Amino acid sequence: MFAIFDNLRDITFLSVGLRLLLTFLCGALIGLEREFKRRPAGFRTHILICVGAAMTTMTGQYLFLDQGLFTDMARLGAQVIAGIGFIGAGTIIVTRRNQIKGLTTAAGLWTCAIVGLAFGAGFYEGGLIATVLVLISEIIFAKLEYSFMKRHPDINIYMEFRSRSVLETVFDGLKENNIKVRSLEITRTREKDVMNSSAIFTLRFQKAVPADKVLENIRAIDGVYLVEEL
Repeated sequence: MFAIFDNLRDITFLSVGLRLLLTFLCGALIGLEREFKRRPAGFRTHILICVGAAMTTMTGQYLFLDQGLFTDMARLGAQVIAGIGFIGAGTIIVTRRNQIKGLTTAAGLWTCAIVGLAFGAGFYEGGLIATVLVLISEIIFAKLEYSFMKRHPDINIYMEFRSRSVLETVFDGLKENNIKVRSLEITRTREKDVMNSSAIFTLRFQKAVPADKVLENIRAIDGVYLVEEL
């Protein structure tokens, strides 16, 4: 480990201040990325979770080392790891189109809590390295993921349409462009005596065709109310 932190492992006023400062900054950096992407848990949420987790670890250490109470120093931190799941679950939603959102935010909250526990325990190196890796994952790797998805031969489509004949017209157009429909799920709902139809299907491209161009062609078909990539 880095020798520069050796004198800051014990619970002192200076070490507590440094731990909370690093916790605040690292939680803010992780939360800032989520805030820019307008996710449910953003800047302040990550700061609060990270600082709270650090305080939990330091409280356990303080009770055992300074107050002489016979207690497990890791017990309070273990409750944070389990309890953060409730907050993370609140950021995960399943849309009416069967699309899951919030998994990355939930995982980030959980990791942010672990970072706070690391700083609270005086494991400065682990907290700093983990923060850097989280930021690399959410900023750099996210761009690589989106780039890969654009080149992926399969895409999932959600579409709202008027009738079965419209759906057949869509499939005929896809067939002409050598695009295969791999799976299909149709849902019909009645609202105020009006029957609404929607479909979720997977398309496989035989050649490099921009997904945006395919969606544009489908939108141009009469009777298609809404179409978007999931």
